[in-house]
Amino acid sequence: MTLATVNSRALDGLDAPPVQVEVQLANGLPSFTLVGLADTEVKESRERVRAALQQSGYSFPHNKRITVSLAPADLPKESARFDLPIALGILAASGLLDTQRLADFEFAGELSLAGALRPVRGALALALAVRRQGGKRVLVLPAGSAEQAARVGGGLDIRRAAHLTEVVQSLLHGDAAVPLPAATAPPRGAAAPIPDLMDVKGQVGAKRALEVAAAGGHSLLLVGSPGSGKSMLAQRLAGLLPPMAEDDALQSAAVHSLASSTWDASTFGLRPLRAPHHSASAAALVGGGSPPRPGEISLAHGGVLFLDELPEFPRRALEALREPLENASITIARAARSSRFPARFQLVAAMNPCPCGWLGVATAGGRHCRCTTDAVARYQGRVSGPLLDRIDLQVEVPPLPPAELLAQRDGEPSATVRLRVAAARERMLARQGRINGELDAAGLDAVVSLEAAAARFLQSAAERLGWSARGMHRALKVARSIADLGDSSSVTIAHVAEAMQFRRVLGG
Repeated sequence: MTLATVNSRALDGLDAPPVQVEVQLANGLPSFTLVGLADTEVKESRERVRAALQQSGYSFPHNKRITVSLAPADLPKESARFDLPIALGILAASGLLDTQRLADFEFAGELSLAGALRPVRGALALALAVRRQGGKRVLVLPAGSAEQAARVGGGLDIRRAAHLTEVVQSLLHGDAAVPLPAATAPPRGAAAPIPDLMDVKGQVGAKRALEVAAAGGHSLLLVGSPGSGKSMLAQRLAGLLPPMAEDDALQSAAVHSLASSTWDASTFGLRPLRAPHHSASAAALVGGGSPPRPGEISLAHGGVLFLDELPEFPRRALEALREPLENASITIARAARSSRFPARFQLVAAMNPCPCGWLGVATAGGRHCRCTTDAVARYQGRVSGPLLDRIDLQVEVPPLPPAELLAQRDGEPSATVRLRVAAARERMLARQGRINGELDAAGLDAVVSLEAAAARFLQSAAERLGWSARGMHRALKVARSIADLGDSSSVTIAHVAEAMQFRRVLGG
């Protein structure tokens, strides 16, 4: 009876807990048993491993009783990432590889029937977990996944392999060993051009709202008739945000690596812009499934989530956004397990004021709204009050006259606005260590520096408009961001008045 142990890792949200793949060969009725709370993909590895070993020129112990245990037994295991460690464990238990040499490595990779290694999901999460735990072991990954994991840096030794035979040859003793090449992070490619704010003609008020939202990390709702430019404005918000910090970029890339085994190096460090269709379900937006996968709000982490035609989204999906907007994370709980994913995103939503879209608009062709008051109320009521209360800026986007549309571009380019946004964010970070949109009530009280006249004005307006405590706090955050854009140490009555202009309440 022989026993071999190979190190690997599972995935639990963005965590990658260690897993020991134990392989035992024993006399008895030939069989291949896999235990350790493995899902179907992992159990199917028996056939992939058998074929890969044979096609690679290694003997498979057909006359032995093979038992593979994935420890700890109470941790769910999913995906085909355990193919490579299982194959190496069988070879080590058969005597081809030294089991003590395997202790210095961690392996993950899917095997084809011919023995080729295929990329796996979550390579960045694996590398981040190894770095957190000291990074003393060598991490061996398939080509593609290894380059993705090399982006983590931190002195990690990450090796790439394209075939099972390459891994086996690197683990042999003496001169017979052929070391695996070290993986290097690919250079950042030329990213796709980001739409420029200068392309949007007119809409001075909406552009100002975009700048304030970008500076403070505030959520934004654009309300206007069809064709007024709501989508154009929303798609340009990501271009106003400063580049992501290295840790934030790694976390964003790690979330994307959980959703797909492929990765585009040119997108690293860029603010993501996610724009799901209004038919998206609640699970598609916030995440779900078994095992849990990240949803659109997590894929937009560090960037922008654009919801066009907001009232057309399912009510259950919209209500699921309420907690992530407050907590900047989402915990997906299931009976067997729960997973936590980051969800610090900027929500930008767009909607028409009524079902036909022409409420309050009179065009030269005689087009005007014919919706009844009840129809307008029902349409706007699809977006609940609690969700609206969590949206910091709510602005109107009126239609432009033809003469203004045909005029030359006269606005500021995104690069100019981005400089002001970056300067305002630097003031926020120097003062409180985070941007204004992330402040809680206690943190807001400590930094708002509200002048006495501004405080009286805000109190009077909040009582007259019936704002909730959350609504008033969000208006204060916006006023603080406006003050930071103007390099003002205190919040004046002018800053509060402008913030109130951005708290539009829907109504027929």
